Amino acid sequence: MWNPNGGEAKAGAATAAAPAKAAAPTKPKFGGGGGGGGGGGLFAAISKGGAVTSGLKKVDKSEMTHKNPELRTTSVVTAKTAPKKAAPTKAYGASAVKKDPVFELQGKKWVVEFQEGNSSIAIESEGTQQTVYIYKCNNSTVQIKGKVSAITMDSCKKCAVVFEDCVAAFEVINCQSMQAQTTGKVQTISIDKTDGAQVYLSEACIGADIITAKSSEMNIMVPNKDDEGQFLELAVPEQFKTTFDPASKSLKTECTDIAG
Repeated sequence: MWNPNGGEAKAGAATAAAPAKAAAPTKPKFGGGGGGGGGGGLFAAISKGGAVTSGLKKVDKSEMTHKNPELRTTSVVTAKTAPKKAAPTKAYGASAVKKDPVFELQGKKWVVEFQEGNSSIAIESEGTQQTVYIYKCNNSTVQIKGKVSAITMDSCKKCAVVFEDCVAAFEVINCQSMQAQTTGKVQTISIDKTDGAQVYLSEACIGADIITAKSSEMNIMVPNKDDEGQFLELAVPEQFKTTFDPASKSLKTECTDIAG
């Protein structure tokens, strides 16, 4: 305890040494001895400097495990906890799980999903309120008869769509090598994040809006009046040049010479 009135230093040291002896009856012995008991012996040993370790037992080279690896096998160390099993790693390039193909009318939406190599998918529309959604099909063809509100082709590969009239828009998203042909009218054709698209327009929808973004290898086929029954193939621009106009303080974008 702290005594604000002070006291004799030796009396305080004797009082502190008493409980230490009761708690630990034996005290460490340092090589060389001397210096008295209690705290005095400890300080005397430390004052020796490097000689304080002179009383420690020296380990022979034949007993060192880092120089004699065979000694490590003489004792067994048991783990306190069971080793955790490593989580299974997914093999690179492993094929995705195949899902069952779907072709059904869900409410007012025709759903065509996970079709593989199916070229005989035919949809009979019952009115302009119905829509068509084609998802993750491969090497398949969908034929839509009658008028529909909208058509969406999403994440398909090597697929084709033939339709008559689409009131709102025909959309293509995340597809590869797709073809589409309309024999009637469509207001808007949207192509987004698609590589390889060929769209055949009918005479009735030559004035349709074609909107493209982040896509490549796109061709629009229009009827050739000079050669009846044939189509004129036109490439949709993929490369643009943008400059700043100081007069209007705006950007000016135009197609480059190499538009395809």
